[in-house]
Amino acid sequence: MLYINDLIKNYGSFTAVNHLSLHIPEGDLFGFVGPNGAGKTTTIRIVCGLLRASGGTVRIGNTAAAVGSKEMKRLIGYVPDFFGVYDNLKVREYMDLYGSMYGMYSRDIAKLTDDLLELVNLSDKKEVYVDTLSRGMKQRLCVARALLHNPSLLILDEPSSGLDPRARVEMKELLKNLHSMGKTIVISSHILSELSEMCNSIGIMNQGRLLTAGRIEDVMKQIAGGNRMRIQIASGMETAQRILKEQAGVKIESVRENEILILSNCTDQAVNAFIGLMIQNQVILTGFYKEEGSLETLFMQLTGGGAQ
Repeated sequence: MLYINDLIKNYGSFTAVNHLSLHIPEGDLFGFVGPNGAGKTTTIRIVCGLLRASGGTVRIGNTAAAVGSKEMKRLIGYVPDFFGVYDNLKVREYMDLYGSMYGMYSRDIAKLTDDLLELVNLSDKKEVYVDTLSRGMKQRLCVARALLHNPSLLILDEPSSGLDPRARVEMKELLKNLHSMGKTIVISSHILSELSEMCNSIGIMNQGRLLTAGRIEDVMKQIAGGNRMRIQIASGMETAQRILKEQAGVKIESVRENEILILSNCTDQAVNAFIGLMIQNQVILTGFYKEEGSLETLFMQLTGGGAQ
């Protein structure tokens, strides 16, 4: 669906996007993450034709149209971080305005407006003035507007920025619903827990470079140090630490009063062996469990702790 090849964007001597190559398949819900200044928004604006690249190519599907051309823009629905609304326009009039920009017939705009407002749960706001809506409602309205011309690719830049917890949940459910309908979606966000819950693929960017990209389950395998495990101990803490330090593939990450957190590349058999060894040496265990790797952990490892 979206093919980005060797994309470069320079501002004088500063390189905002550094030879970025990325393929997002049709039907994916792709999460684009990275610290502030990583180059995500710059990349998105180039794809949408709002910025001119210094080098590289962007293609959507099989179209040969140039980036920024009318043909290319018709393939994209874009929801920016800071969206524009108009005073003294009702929701219905707002949708009419954007539909007319795409040369759509009035009857088609009216029918699609009804369908899209129902999709984003704003059917009862059709005759309400846009500037009186809450931020969450305005954000959902912008999604409806971006879908009005039935784009092949929906791109959202920080759609949950500034939303309250309820509005974030509503936005997440809306995007998951669109994904289930087969829409290809690219979403830039700093709310990593939400991305890991709804995206099926992600890309992590830092200092203009794409560090990793792919299916979530494949990307998560890159977490350094192996599996994180918590061992809770009632007594024998010193003995437990000594045994763990003797194990190949085990690294003690932290020690608390009654808990040891380790990173382990051991097989299940090896884990069972050193747990058994602890018990044989009178270590009293009260709990032992493996933690699943998180997107936050991988993000911090790849970006050097540059989360925002």
